[in-house]
Amino acid sequence: MSQSVVIDKEAAPSAGGRLRGHPWLTLLTVAVGVMMVALDGTVVAIANPAIAKDLNATPSDIQWVTSGYLLALAVFLITAGKIGDRFGHKTTFLVGAVGFAATSAAIGFAGSIQQVILFRVLQGLFGALLQPAALGLLRGAFPAEKLNMAIGIWGGVIGASTAAGPIVGGLLVEHVNWESVFYINIPVGVIALVLGLLVLKDVRAENAAKSFDVPGIVLLSGAMFMLVWGIIKAPGWGWGDPATLLFLGGALLALVFFAVWQKYAKEPLVPLSLFRSVPLSAGTLLMVLMAFAFFGGIFFVTFYLQNVHGMAPVDAGVHLLPMTGMMIVGAPVAGFLIGKVGPRIPIVGGMVLTTAAMLGMSTLDVDSGTGVMSLWFLLMGLGLSPVMVGATDVIVGNAPLELSGVAGGLQQAAMQVGGSLGTAVLGAVMASKVTGALPGKWQAATGQPLPGGPEGELLKQGAQLGIAPKASDLGPNTPDTVVQGVADAVHSSFVSGMGVAFVVAAVVALAAAGLGLLTRRGVNESGPAVHI
Repeated sequence: MSQSVVIDKEAAPSAGGRLRGHPWLTLLTVAVGVMMVALDGTVVAIANPAIAKDLNATPSDIQWVTSGYLLALAVFLITAGKIGDRFGHKTTFLVGAVGFAATSAAIGFAGSIQQVILFRVLQGLFGALLQPAALGLLRGAFPAEKLNMAIGIWGGVIGASTAAGPIVGGLLVEHVNWESVFYINIPVGVIALVLGLLVLKDVRAENAAKSFDVPGIVLLSGAMFMLVWGIIKAPGWGWGDPATLLFLGGALLALVFFAVWQKYAKEPLVPLSLFRSVPLSAGTLLMVLMAFAFFGGIFFVTFYLQNVHGMAPVDAGVHLLPMTGMMIVGAPVAGFLIGKVGPRIPIVGGMVLTTAAMLGMSTLDVDSGTGVMSLWFLLMGLGLSPVMVGATDVIVGNAPLELSGVAGGLQQAAMQVGGSLGTAVLGAVMASKVTGALPGKWQAATGQPLPGGPEGELLKQGAQLGIAPKASDLGPNTPDTVVQGVADAVHSSFVSGMGVAFVVAAVVALAAAGLGLLTRRGVNESGPAVHI
Protein backbone atom coordinates (compact mmCIF):
# COMPACT_ATOMS: atom_id res chain seq x y z
CA MET A 1 0.00 0.00 0.00
CA SER A 2 1.63 3.21 -1.10
CA GLN A 3 1.46 6.29 1.09
CA SER A 4 1.58 9.92 -0.01
CA VAL A 5 3.87 11.93 2.17
CA VAL A 6 4.46 15.57 2.90
CA ILE A 7 8.01 16.48 3.86
CA ASP A 8 8.55 19.70 5.79
CA LYS A 9 10.77 22.48 4.49
CA GLU A 10 13.59 21.38 6.75
CA ALA A 11 13.94 18.31 4.57
CA ALA A 12 15.05 20.37 1.61
CA PRO A 13 18.78 20.17 0.80
CA SER A 14 20.82 22.79 2.62
CA ALA A 15 24.20 23.26 4.19
CA GLY A 16 23.06 21.14 7.13
CA GLY A 17 20.95 18.83 5.01
CA ARG A 18 23.25 15.90 5.43
CA LEU A 19 22.36 15.77 9.11
CA ARG A 20 18.65 16.54 8.79
CA GLY A 21 16.65 13.36 8.43
CA HIS A 22 19.63 10.99 8.31
CA PRO A 23 18.18 7.60 9.31
CA TRP A 24 20.93 6.45 11.68
CA LEU A 25 21.22 9.87 13.31
CA THR A 26 17.43 9.86 13.70
CA LEU A 27 17.76 6.50 15.43
CA LEU A 28 20.45 7.90 17.75
CA THR A 29 18.28 10.90 18.61
CA VAL A 30 15.10 8.99 19.45
CA ALA A 31 17.13 6.40 21.37
CA VAL A 32 18.55 9.13 23.62
CA GLY A 33 15.05 10.43 24.34
CA VAL A 34 13.44 7.06 25.01
CA MET A 35 16.43 6.09 27.17
CA MET A 36 15.10 8.51 29.81
CA VAL A 37 11.75 6.74 29.98
CA ALA A 38 13.28 3.24 30.10
CA LEU A 39 15.85 4.22 32.72
CA ASP A 40 13.19 5.89 34.83
CA GLY A 41 11.10 2.73 34.89
CA THR A 42 13.64 0.82 37.01
CA VAL A 43 15.75 3.50 38.64
CA VAL A 44 12.83 4.89 40.66
CA ALA A 45 12.11 1.53 42.30
CA ILE A 46 15.53 1.71 43.95
CA ALA A 47 14.87 5.27 45.18
CA ASN A 48 11.42 4.58 46.67
CA PRO A 49 12.63 3.50 50.16
CA ALA A 50 14.78 6.65 50.46
CA ILE A 51 11.89 8.85 49.24
CA ALA A 52 9.58 7.29 51.83
CA LYS A 53 12.07 7.91 54.65
CA ASP A 54 12.98 11.46 53.63
CA LEU A 55 9.42 12.67 53.00
CA ASN A 56 7.67 10.59 55.70
CA ALA A 57 5.57 8.86 53.06
CA THR A 58 3.17 6.01 53.79
CA PRO A 59 3.27 2.74 51.80
CA SER A 60 0.18 3.87 49.85
CA ASP A 61 1.93 7.16 49.02
CA ILE A 62 4.92 5.28 47.64
CA GLN A 63 2.60 3.03 45.64
CA TRP A 64 1.22 6.19 44.02
CA VAL A 65 4.73 7.30 43.05
CA THR A 66 4.80 4.28 40.72
CA SER A 67 1.08 3.82 39.99
CA GLY A 68 0.49 7.49 39.15
CA TYR A 69 3.27 7.39 36.56
CA LEU A 70 2.07 4.10 35.03
CA LEU A 71 -1.55 5.26 34.93
CA ALA A 72 -0.69 8.49 33.13
CA LEU A 73 1.53 6.60 30.70
CA ALA A 74 -1.06 3.91 29.91
CA VAL A 75 -4.04 6.29 29.64
CA PHE A 76 -2.34 8.80 27.33
CA LEU A 77 -0.25 6.62 25.00
CA ILE A 78 -2.69 6.16 22.12
CA THR A 79 -3.86 9.78 22.27
CA ALA A 80 -0.20 10.85 22.29
CA GLY A 81 0.35 8.79 19.17
CA LYS A 82 -2.56 10.58 17.51
CA ILE A 83 -1.06 13.95 18.51
CA GLY A 84 2.14 12.92 16.72
CA ASP A 85 0.21 11.91 13.61
CA ARG A 86 -1.63 15.25 13.63
CA PHE A 87 1.09 17.76 14.53
CA GLY A 88 4.18 15.83 13.46
CA HIS A 89 6.28 13.35 15.36
CA LYS A 90 9.27 15.70 15.57
CA THR A 91 7.39 18.39 17.48
CA THR A 92 5.72 15.81 19.70
CA PHE A 93 9.05 14.13 20.48
CA LEU A 94 10.74 17.43 21.37
CA VAL A 95 7.89 18.50 23.64
CA GLY A 96 7.99 15.08 25.31
CA ALA A 97 11.77 15.22 25.85
CA VAL A 98 11.74 18.74 27.30
CA GLY A 99 8.69 18.02 29.47
CA PHE A 100 10.12 14.76 30.79
CA ALA A 101 13.41 16.42 31.77
CA ALA A 102 11.61 19.41 33.33
CA THR A 103 9.27 17.28 35.44
CA SER A 104 12.24 15.14 36.51
CA ALA A 105 13.92 18.30 37.82
CA ALA A 106 10.69 19.32 39.57
CA ILE A 107 10.53 15.94 41.34
CA GLY A 108 14.09 16.45 42.62
CA PHE A 109 13.11 19.85 44.06
CA ALA A 110 9.80 18.61 45.51
CA GLY A 111 9.33 19.25 49.20
CA SER A 112 6.50 16.80 49.88
CA ILE A 113 5.35 13.38 48.74
CA GLN A 114 2.21 14.96 47.22
CA GLN A 115 4.39 17.10 44.94
CA VAL A 116 6.44 14.04 43.96
CA ILE A 117 3.25 12.19 42.98
CA LEU A 118 1.91 15.18 41.01
CA PHE A 119 5.11 15.58 39.01
CA ARG A 120 5.35 11.82 38.47
CA VAL A 121 1.90 11.93 36.83
CA LEU A 122 3.04 14.80 34.59
CA GLN A 123 6.24 12.86 33.86
CA GLY A 124 4.11 9.93 32.70
CA LEU A 125 2.16 12.19 30.32
CA PHE A 126 5.35 13.53 28.73
CA GLY A 127 6.79 9.99 28.58
CA ALA A 128 3.68 8.95 26.67
CA LEU A 129 4.42 11.66 24.08
CA LEU A 130 7.98 10.38 23.61
CA GLN A 131 7.50 6.70 22.88
CA PRO A 132 4.95 6.63 20.00
CA ALA A 133 6.67 9.66 18.44
CA ALA A 134 9.98 7.78 18.46
CA LEU A 135 8.47 4.86 16.55
CA GLY A 136 6.72 7.23 14.15
CA LEU A 137 10.03 9.00 13.41
CA LEU A 138 11.75 5.67 12.77
CA ARG A 139 8.91 4.61 10.49
CA GLY A 140 9.31 7.81 8.48
CA ALA A 141 13.13 7.77 8.33
CA PHE A 142 13.81 4.14 7.39
CA PRO A 143 12.68 2.27 4.30
CA ALA A 144 10.60 -0.83 5.07
CA GLU A 145 13.44 -3.32 4.53
CA LYS A 146 15.60 -1.64 7.21
CA LEU A 147 12.91 -0.74 9.72
CA ASN A 148 13.21 -3.99 11.65
CA MET A 149 16.95 -3.46 12.16
CA ALA A 150 16.29 0.08 13.44
CA ILE A 151 13.63 -1.20 15.84
CA GLY A 152 16.07 -3.89 16.98
CA ILE A 153 18.74 -1.33 17.88
CA TRP A 154 16.08 0.88 19.50
CA GLY A 155 15.00 -2.13 21.58
CA GLY A 156 18.62 -2.77 22.55
CA VAL A 157 18.92 0.78 23.90
CA ILE A 158 15.76 0.29 25.95
CA GLY A 159 17.15 -2.99 27.27
CA ALA A 160 20.46 -1.35 28.19
CA SER A 161 18.69 1.51 29.97
CA THR A 162 16.42 -0.89 31.84
CA ALA A 163 19.43 -2.97 32.88
CA ALA A 164 21.36 0.08 34.03
CA GLY A 165 18.47 1.39 36.14
CA PRO A 166 18.97 -0.70 39.32
CA ILE A 167 22.75 -0.29 39.21
CA VAL A 168 22.76 3.45 38.49
CA GLY A 169 19.92 4.03 40.94
CA GLY A 170 21.62 2.03 43.68
CA LEU A 171 24.90 3.91 43.27
CA LEU A 172 23.23 7.34 43.20
CA VAL A 173 20.98 6.68 46.20
CA GLU A 174 23.84 5.18 48.19
CA HIS A 175 26.51 7.77 47.38
CA VAL A 176 24.56 10.96 46.51
CA ASN A 177 20.82 11.20 47.31
CA TRP A 178 17.47 10.09 45.93
CA GLU A 179 16.99 13.42 44.14
CA SER A 180 19.99 12.67 41.91
CA VAL A 181 18.07 9.73 40.43
CA PHE A 182 15.78 12.29 38.76
CA TYR A 183 18.41 14.94 38.06
CA ILE A 184 20.24 12.60 35.66
CA ASN A 185 17.35 13.03 33.21
CA ILE A 186 18.15 16.74 32.79
CA PRO A 187 21.39 16.41 30.76
CA VAL A 188 19.89 13.49 28.80
CA GLY A 189 16.88 15.65 27.93
CA VAL A 190 19.11 18.53 26.83
CA ILE A 191 21.08 16.19 24.54
CA ALA A 192 17.84 14.83 23.06
CA LEU A 193 16.59 18.38 22.44
CA VAL A 194 19.79 19.54 20.73
CA LEU A 195 20.03 16.42 18.57
CA GLY A 196 16.32 16.66 17.76
CA LEU A 197 16.60 20.26 16.54
CA LEU A 198 19.64 19.40 14.39
CA VAL A 199 18.69 15.98 13.06
CA LEU A 200 14.96 15.24 13.08
CA LYS A 201 12.61 16.06 10.25
CA ASP A 202 8.88 15.55 10.00
CA VAL A 203 7.56 13.15 7.37
CA ARG A 204 3.79 13.13 7.49
CA ALA A 205 1.17 11.32 5.49
CA GLU A 206 -0.83 13.61 3.22
CA ASN A 207 -4.09 12.12 4.46
CA ALA A 208 -3.28 12.40 8.18
CA ALA A 209 -6.19 13.47 10.40
CA LYS A 210 -6.78 17.22 10.54
CA SER A 211 -8.92 17.18 13.70
CA PHE A 212 -9.23 15.32 16.98
CA ASP A 213 -11.87 12.80 17.94
CA VAL A 214 -12.56 14.35 21.38
CA PRO A 215 -15.38 11.92 22.39
CA GLY A 216 -13.13 9.04 21.34
CA ILE A 217 -10.24 10.40 23.42
CA VAL A 218 -12.52 10.77 26.48
CA LEU A 219 -14.00 7.26 26.11
CA LEU A 220 -10.67 5.52 25.48
CA SER A 221 -8.85 7.44 28.21
CA GLY A 222 -11.62 6.65 30.66
CA ALA A 223 -11.58 2.98 29.69
CA MET A 224 -7.80 2.73 30.05
CA PHE A 225 -7.89 4.50 33.41
CA MET A 226 -10.59 2.22 34.82
CA LEU A 227 -8.91 -0.90 33.43
CA VAL A 228 -5.40 -0.17 34.73
CA TRP A 229 -6.64 1.27 38.03
CA GLY A 230 -8.90 -1.73 38.61
CA ILE A 231 -6.01 -4.09 37.88
CA ILE A 232 -3.64 -2.21 40.19
CA LYS A 233 -6.11 -2.15 43.10
CA ALA A 234 -7.61 -5.65 42.64
CA PRO A 235 -5.01 -7.51 44.75
CA GLY A 236 -5.77 -5.25 47.72
CA TRP A 237 -9.53 -4.98 47.23
CA GLY A 238 -10.08 -8.56 46.09
CA TRP A 239 -11.01 -9.65 42.55
CA GLY A 240 -14.63 -10.23 43.57
CA ASP A 241 -14.96 -6.94 45.47
CA PRO A 242 -17.72 -4.62 44.15
CA ALA A 243 -15.20 -1.79 43.65
CA THR A 244 -12.98 -4.02 41.49
CA LEU A 245 -15.96 -5.23 39.45
CA LEU A 246 -17.20 -1.64 39.09
CA PHE A 247 -13.91 -0.43 37.61
CA LEU A 248 -13.36 -3.44 35.34
CA GLY A 249 -17.00 -3.46 34.23
CA GLY A 250 -16.86 0.29 33.62
CA ALA A 251 -13.74 -0.20 31.49
CA LEU A 252 -15.49 -2.84 29.39
CA LEU A 253 -18.57 -0.65 28.94
CA ALA A 254 -16.46 2.37 27.96
CA LEU A 255 -14.56 0.24 25.41
CA VAL A 256 -17.85 -0.92 23.88
CA PHE A 257 -19.09 2.68 23.57
CA PHE A 258 -15.69 3.65 22.16
CA ALA A 259 -15.87 0.93 19.49
CA VAL A 260 -19.40 1.98 18.50
CA TRP A 261 -18.40 5.66 18.34
CA GLN A 262 -15.38 4.90 16.16
CA LYS A 263 -17.72 3.61 13.45
CA TYR A 264 -19.46 7.00 13.22
CA ALA A 265 -16.70 9.50 14.04
CA LYS A 266 -15.61 11.64 11.08
CA GLU A 267 -11.91 11.17 11.88
CA PRO A 268 -11.80 8.41 14.51
CA LEU A 269 -9.02 8.20 17.09
CA VAL A 270 -8.38 4.52 16.30
CA PRO A 271 -10.07 3.51 13.03
CA LEU A 272 -11.47 0.01 13.53
CA SER A 273 -10.26 -0.81 10.03
CA LEU A 274 -6.80 -0.94 11.58
CA PHE A 275 -7.75 -4.26 13.19
CA ARG A 276 -8.81 -5.82 9.90
CA SER A 277 -5.12 -6.61 9.66
CA VAL A 278 -4.86 -10.03 11.30
CA PRO A 279 -1.07 -9.67 11.83
CA LEU A 280 -1.51 -6.27 13.53
CA SER A 281 -4.27 -7.58 15.80
CA ALA A 282 -2.25 -10.70 16.60
CA GLY A 283 0.84 -8.60 17.28
CA THR A 284 -1.09 -6.37 19.71
CA LEU A 285 -2.50 -9.31 21.66
CA LEU A 286 0.91 -10.99 21.52
CA MET A 287 2.43 -7.90 23.15
CA VAL A 288 -0.19 -8.07 25.94
CA LEU A 289 0.55 -11.74 26.64
CA MET A 290 4.32 -11.29 26.43
CA ALA A 291 4.22 -8.37 28.88
CA PHE A 292 1.86 -10.36 31.16
CA ALA A 293 4.32 -13.25 31.37
CA PHE A 294 7.51 -11.20 31.51
CA PHE A 295 6.67 -8.25 33.76
CA GLY A 296 4.33 -10.32 35.92
CA GLY A 297 6.95 -13.01 36.46
CA ILE A 298 10.05 -10.86 36.72
CA PHE A 299 8.35 -8.70 39.37
CA PHE A 300 9.05 -11.41 41.95
CA VAL A 301 12.66 -11.95 40.95
CA THR A 302 13.89 -8.71 42.54
CA PHE A 303 12.29 -9.73 45.86
CA TYR A 304 13.75 -13.22 45.48
CA LEU A 305 17.26 -11.83 45.01
CA GLN A 306 17.08 -9.14 47.70
CA ASN A 307 14.91 -10.72 50.40
CA VAL A 308 15.53 -14.45 50.01
CA HIS A 309 19.21 -14.27 49.00
CA GLY A 310 19.90 -11.06 50.96
CA MET A 311 21.48 -9.12 48.07
CA ALA A 312 21.89 -5.35 47.98
CA PRO A 313 19.98 -3.58 45.15
CA VAL A 314 23.17 -3.09 43.13
CA ASP A 315 24.08 -6.77 43.51
CA ALA A 316 20.57 -7.78 42.43
CA GLY A 317 20.93 -5.59 39.34
CA VAL A 318 24.25 -7.24 38.52
CA HIS A 319 22.71 -10.72 38.86
CA LEU A 320 20.05 -9.73 36.31
CA LEU A 321 22.68 -8.69 33.75
CA PRO A 322 22.64 -12.09 31.95
CA MET A 323 19.00 -11.42 31.04
CA THR A 324 19.21 -7.71 30.31
CA GLY A 325 22.60 -8.11 28.62
CA MET A 326 21.18 -10.75 26.30
CA MET A 327 18.31 -8.39 25.47
CA ILE A 328 20.79 -5.61 24.67
CA VAL A 329 22.77 -7.84 22.33
CA GLY A 330 19.83 -9.87 21.10
CA ALA A 331 17.57 -7.00 19.98
CA PRO A 332 19.78 -5.80 17.07
CA VAL A 333 20.53 -9.41 16.10
CA ALA A 334 16.80 -10.14 16.17
CA GLY A 335 16.21 -7.11 13.93
CA PHE A 336 18.71 -8.45 11.41
CA LEU A 337 17.21 -11.95 11.54
CA ILE A 338 13.66 -10.65 11.12
CA GLY A 339 14.83 -8.68 8.09
CA LYS A 340 16.03 -11.93 6.52
CA VAL A 341 13.30 -14.45 7.38
CA GLY A 342 10.38 -12.30 8.57
CA PRO A 343 9.01 -12.02 12.11
CA ARG A 344 7.01 -15.24 12.41
CA ILE A 345 9.81 -17.78 13.04
CA PRO A 346 11.81 -15.52 15.42
CA ILE A 347 8.67 -14.59 17.40
CA VAL A 348 7.44 -18.17 17.79
CA GLY A 349 10.94 -19.42 18.61
CA GLY A 350 11.46 -16.59 21.07
CA MET A 351 8.23 -17.30 22.94
CA VAL A 352 9.06 -21.02 23.10
CA LEU A 353 12.44 -20.13 24.65
CA THR A 354 10.67 -17.75 27.03
CA THR A 355 8.28 -20.55 28.01
CA ALA A 356 11.24 -22.82 28.75
CA ALA A 357 12.91 -20.07 30.80
CA MET A 358 9.71 -19.51 32.82
CA LEU A 359 9.44 -23.22 33.56
CA GLY A 360 13.11 -23.28 34.53
CA MET A 361 12.63 -20.32 36.88
CA SER A 362 9.70 -22.10 38.51
CA THR A 363 12.24 -24.66 39.80
CA LEU A 364 14.39 -22.09 41.65
CA ASP A 365 14.56 -22.68 45.39
CA VAL A 366 15.99 -21.00 48.46
CA ASP A 367 19.48 -22.40 47.83
CA SER A 368 19.71 -21.98 44.03
CA GLY A 369 23.14 -20.75 43.02
CA THR A 370 24.17 -17.93 40.71
CA GLY A 371 24.99 -20.33 37.86
CA VAL A 372 21.48 -21.83 37.72
CA MET A 373 19.81 -18.42 38.02
CA SER A 374 22.05 -16.97 35.31
CA LEU A 375 21.16 -19.81 32.94
CA TRP A 376 17.43 -19.12 33.14
CA PHE A 377 17.93 -15.33 33.08
CA LEU A 378 20.07 -15.65 29.95
CA LEU A 379 17.51 -17.89 28.24
CA MET A 380 14.77 -15.40 29.13
CA GLY A 381 16.66 -12.50 27.53
CA LEU A 382 17.44 -14.59 24.46
CA GLY A 383 13.76 -15.47 24.03
CA LEU A 384 12.32 -12.02 24.64
CA SER A 385 14.56 -10.12 22.21
CA PRO A 386 12.99 -11.33 18.93
CA VAL A 387 9.50 -11.04 20.42
CA MET A 388 9.81 -7.40 21.47
CA VAL A 389 11.41 -6.40 18.19
CA GLY A 390 9.19 -8.60 16.02
CA ALA A 391 5.87 -7.65 17.62
CA THR A 392 6.73 -3.95 17.42
CA ASP A 393 7.67 -4.31 13.76
CA VAL A 394 4.44 -6.23 13.04
CA ILE A 395 2.22 -3.60 14.72
CA VAL A 396 3.92 -0.48 13.36
CA GLY A 397 4.79 -1.98 9.97
CA ASN A 398 1.25 -3.18 9.23
CA ALA A 399 -0.34 0.20 10.04
CA PRO A 400 -0.76 2.92 7.38
CA LEU A 401 1.80 5.72 7.60
CA GLU A 402 -0.82 8.25 8.70
CA LEU A 403 -1.55 6.01 11.71
CA SER A 404 2.05 5.18 12.63
CA GLY A 405 1.81 7.22 15.83
CA VAL A 406 -1.43 5.52 16.86
CA ALA A 407 0.19 2.15 16.12
CA GLY A 408 3.19 3.09 18.25
CA GLY A 409 0.86 4.12 21.07
CA LEU A 410 -1.10 0.88 20.66
CA GLN A 411 2.11 -1.15 20.99
CA GLN A 412 3.16 0.68 24.16
CA ALA A 413 -0.35 0.61 25.64
CA ALA A 414 -0.56 -3.16 25.04
CA MET A 415 2.69 -3.59 26.94
CA GLN A 416 1.51 -1.40 29.84
CA VAL A 417 -1.83 -3.20 30.16
CA GLY A 418 -0.20 -6.63 29.88
CA GLY A 419 2.45 -5.77 32.45
CA SER A 420 -0.10 -4.37 34.92
CA LEU A 421 -2.42 -7.34 34.42
CA GLY A 422 0.43 -9.85 34.79
CA THR A 423 1.72 -8.25 37.98
CA ALA A 424 -1.77 -8.18 39.52
CA VAL A 425 -2.92 -11.66 38.43
CA LEU A 426 0.34 -13.46 39.16
CA GLY A 427 0.59 -11.52 42.42
CA ALA A 428 -2.84 -12.88 43.41
CA VAL A 429 -1.81 -16.43 42.41
CA MET A 430 1.38 -16.14 44.43
CA ALA A 431 -0.38 -14.61 47.45
CA SER A 432 -2.84 -17.51 47.52
CA LYS A 433 -0.07 -20.11 47.41
CA VAL A 434 2.07 -18.35 50.07
CA THR A 435 -0.92 -17.88 52.39
CA GLY A 436 -1.73 -21.58 52.09
CA ALA A 437 1.83 -22.82 52.59
CA LEU A 438 3.05 -20.56 55.41
CA PRO A 439 0.94 -21.89 58.36
CA GLY A 440 2.21 -25.47 57.98
CA LYS A 441 5.83 -24.42 57.53
CA TRP A 442 5.56 -22.01 60.48
CA GLN A 443 4.16 -24.77 62.73
CA ALA A 444 6.99 -27.11 61.73
CA ALA A 445 9.64 -24.45 62.49
CA THR A 446 8.27 -23.13 65.78
CA GLY A 447 6.03 -25.85 67.16
CA GLN A 448 3.32 -23.18 67.43
CA PRO A 449 0.48 -22.25 65.06
CA LEU A 450 0.82 -19.12 62.98
CA PRO A 451 -0.52 -16.15 65.01
CA GLY A 452 -3.96 -14.96 64.07
CA GLY A 453 -5.38 -11.46 63.75
CA PRO A 454 -3.38 -8.44 62.54
CA GLU A 455 -0.06 -10.02 63.56
CA GLY A 456 -0.70 -13.07 61.39
CA GLU A 457 -1.80 -10.91 58.46
CA LEU A 458 1.41 -8.88 58.68
CA LEU A 459 3.47 -12.09 58.66
CA LYS A 460 1.59 -13.34 55.59
CA GLN A 461 2.07 -10.02 53.78
CA GLY A 462 5.77 -10.08 54.58
CA ALA A 463 6.06 -13.65 53.32
CA GLN A 464 4.49 -12.60 50.02
CA LEU A 465 7.53 -10.35 49.54
CA GLY A 466 10.00 -12.88 50.97
CA ILE A 467 10.54 -10.78 54.12
CA ALA A 468 11.21 -12.86 57.25
CA PRO A 469 10.55 -11.37 60.72
CA LYS A 470 13.59 -10.20 62.66
CA ALA A 471 14.76 -11.92 65.83
CA SER A 472 13.51 -8.96 67.88
CA ASP A 473 10.01 -9.42 66.41
CA LEU A 474 9.88 -13.00 67.70
CA GLY A 475 10.77 -12.17 71.30
CA PRO A 476 14.04 -11.62 73.19
CA ASN A 477 14.46 -15.24 74.30
CA THR A 478 13.76 -16.90 70.97
CA PRO A 479 16.52 -19.45 70.18
CA ASP A 480 18.63 -18.84 67.07
CA THR A 481 17.51 -22.16 65.64
CA VAL A 482 13.87 -21.03 65.78
CA VAL A 483 14.73 -17.64 64.21
CA GLN A 484 16.47 -19.44 61.37
CA GLY A 485 13.61 -21.92 61.08
CA VAL A 486 11.09 -19.07 60.76
CA ALA A 487 13.23 -17.42 58.06
CA ASP A 488 13.41 -20.73 56.18
CA ALA A 489 9.64 -21.15 56.48
CA VAL A 490 8.97 -17.67 55.08
CA HIS A 491 11.52 -18.00 52.28
CA SER A 492 10.40 -21.47 51.23
CA SER A 493 6.75 -20.30 51.23
CA PHE A 494 7.73 -17.34 49.02
CA VAL A 495 9.67 -19.59 46.64
CA SER A 496 6.76 -22.05 46.37
CA GLY A 497 4.44 -19.17 45.45
CA MET A 498 6.96 -17.81 42.94
CA GLY A 499 7.17 -21.25 41.37
CA VAL A 500 3.41 -21.44 40.80
CA ALA A 501 3.39 -17.89 39.39
CA PHE A 502 6.11 -18.79 36.88
CA VAL A 503 4.21 -21.91 35.77
CA VAL A 504 1.16 -19.72 35.03
CA ALA A 505 3.44 -17.26 33.22
CA ALA A 506 4.85 -20.15 31.16
CA VAL A 507 1.33 -21.17 30.06
CA VAL A 508 0.61 -17.58 28.96
CA ALA A 509 3.95 -17.44 27.12
CA LEU A 510 3.10 -20.65 25.27
CA ALA A 511 -0.24 -19.15 24.21
CA ALA A 512 1.68 -16.14 22.91
CA ALA A 513 3.86 -18.49 20.85
CA GLY A 514 0.69 -19.77 19.17
CA LEU A 515 -0.36 -16.21 18.35
CA GLY A 516 3.04 -15.65 16.77
CA LEU A 517 1.99 -18.00 13.95
CA LEU A 518 -0.47 -15.31 12.76
CA THR A 519 2.15 -12.58 12.37
CA ARG A 520 3.91 -11.42 9.21
CA ARG A 521 6.13 -8.54 8.21
CA GLY A 522 4.64 -5.10 7.55
CA VAL A 523 2.84 -4.69 4.25
CA ASN A 524 2.87 -0.87 4.18
CA GLU A 525 5.75 1.21 2.91
CA SER A 526 7.49 3.22 5.61
CA GLY A 527 7.70 6.46 3.73
CA PRO A 528 10.09 8.08 1.29
CA ALA A 529 13.07 6.00 0.36
CA VAL A 530 16.17 7.32 2.06
CA HIS A 531 19.71 6.52 1.12
CA ILE A 532 21.43 4.80 4.05
